[in-house]
Amino acid sequence: MSSSSEENNKTTTSGKQRAAIIGAVFLSVLLFAGIILAVATMIKNPGQTETIRDIVIIFMAMESLVIGLTLIVLIVQLARLTALLTNEIRPILNSTTETVQTLRGTTAFLSSKLVKPVIKVNSTIAAIRQALDLVGIGRSNSTE
Repeated sequence: MSSSSEENNKTTTSGKQRAAIIGAVFLSVLLFAGIILAVATMIKNPGQTETIRDIVIIFMAMESLVIGLTLIVLIVQLARLTALLTNEIRPILNSTTETVQTLRGTTAFLSSKLVKPVIKVNSTIAAIRQALDLVGIGRSNSTE
């Protein structure tokens, strides 16, 4: 049963390809006939051909103006983006760098003024306990 559905898919696909090829050939013939007809008409009517040529030249000039204006707008926007990056992003990065440096200073201060003394006190207490345990005054071991 699956082989018949595969055959139907192949038939459908080849039918679509055939229709696409026929359509492309038809459009190509139609375009070629249109070009031949346009050339024949231009040869018969040179005054009309000159008018059409002039109109096409005017449209091309207007298109060039539009493209030029678009490029100018693009350059202005690029300059504004560069200014934004320079004036907005750099101060943010500088502020972030200052914050990180302040944080480093704070951790160094806390390490020297808080953590080191606590470690010294804890080590001194541990040494005193060890000395008392050696002398026998310290905690009694209930497991012995």
